Amino acid sequence: MRDGEEALKAVGWMSLGRVVELTQELSILAASLSLEKKLPMADSIILATAYGFDATLWTQDEHFRGMDGVQFVEKR
Repeated sequence: MRDGEEALKAVGWMSLGRVVELTQELSILAASLSLEKKLPMADSIILATAYGFDATLWTQDEHFRGMDGVQFVEKR
């Protein structure tokens, strides 16, 4: 049951977020970041979206460790 409770908590937190459109501008920025930082395209879209909205990206994904605008959190 605990896993179900954790899943519901995660859904609750995600519902506080905002869905944004992947615009041409964000796509071009993502492509540039992918090449510059050697990121997989999905990761570069995430980073470009954070940059595009002047947001801090909080993550446990090693691909983002040490990047500007990113708060990396070690997995426990």
